[in-house]
Amino acid sequence: MLPFHVEIEDGVPVSDQLVQAVRKAVLTGQLSAGDLFPSVRALGQELRISPTTAHKVVRQLKEDGYLVSRPGIGMVVTVPALPSRGDRLRQLRPRCRDLLREAGDLGLVLADVVEVVQRTAEETGFRGLR
Repeated sequence: MLPFHVEIEDGVPVSDQLVQAVRKAVLTGQLSAGDLFPSVRALGQELRISPTTAHKVVRQLKEDGYLVSRPGIGMVVTVPALPSRGDRLRQLRPRCRDLLREAGDLGLVLADVVEVVQRTAEETGFRGLR
């Protein structure tokens, strides 16, 4: 069982989706610093992806500072001090696409969506309001 959740979507490279899923798991606290991360082999078997794709995912996460190799232990999750604003914004994109798709289905325009987001932020006490 993987220590993070991922739903593979058509049209987006699997490796990109997996990297995003791990980043999201770290940002949301689902994965914490020091947690063991599956080996390339386990990742490939669990997700039924090629070893090449699994290796690409692990390599990218290591380069981005989300994983580190510990001799005798394996891959361990690390948490960058603060993920870049771009990383944090990328986590919202799938939900934004869903929201905009639903708004379009309901015959709403962007101004309506912005209004709903602002009202919801106020109602929930969202601290990011300026």
